[in-house]
Amino acid sequence: MEKEMEPTLPLLTPYKMGVFKLARLDLITSVEIHAANGHLFDQFMKDSTNNRDDAYGGSLENRCRFTAEVVAAVAAEVSADHLGVRLSPFADYMDCHDSDPEALGLHVIDKTLNPLGVLYCHMVEPRMRVNPDDGKMTLQQMLLPFRRAFQGTLIASGGYDREEGNAAIAHGYADLIAYGRIFLAIPDLPARFAKKAALNKYDRSTFYASDPVVGYTDYPFLDQL
Repeated sequence: MEKEMEPTLPLLTPYKMGVFKLARLDLITSVEIHAANGHLFDQFMKDSTNNRDDAYGGSLENRCRFTAEVVAAVAAEVSADHLGVRLSPFADYMDCHDSDPEALGLHVIDKTLNPLGVLYCHMVEPRMRVNPDDGKMTLQQMLLPFRRAFQGTLIASGGYDREEGNAAIAHGYADLIAYGRIFLAIPDLPARFAKKAALNKYDRSTFYASDPVVGYTDYPFLDQL
């Protein structure tokens, strides 16, 4: 039997109050809720990590309840047209994965993001795979169902280079492309894309280092090469 619970988790209050205070102080104008990559929201939503037997566990609807409540609460403070949500239904960070990632992503879009009118959905592609024809790493491009379902702006991320990003936009696969690892290593990435210039290689070993310079501010600009 499912345990009786309060309508919302106590965890919801800090999210709502923190955003409320910042918004009222005009310190923020927009918010992205990071509901991806094995973090708290992802752990609630995915069936490999959510072992709850209350209103926040079990069925897909219950597992997505916490995310839905936080998104609704934040939208009420900053307005949905200033709110984005990042999702990674295919990811398995920290053993956080789901048996039906497509259904999970579509549920969040159909039941939460679209009804609220959330501005954008930032979706993470599955990991790249090796193309058997040429041996190169390629994107799987499995976000199309989400692209078709979401009524706002869809941002795709996950290993894109310049050519792949342009192709995704040109073919209507996404509205925008987000760059992470290469942007960290290339402070002037837009300018280099425009000039088709050579790119710095990122050093993955420094991604999570505590050094304030190494791996963060020591990559050269194009005019320094």
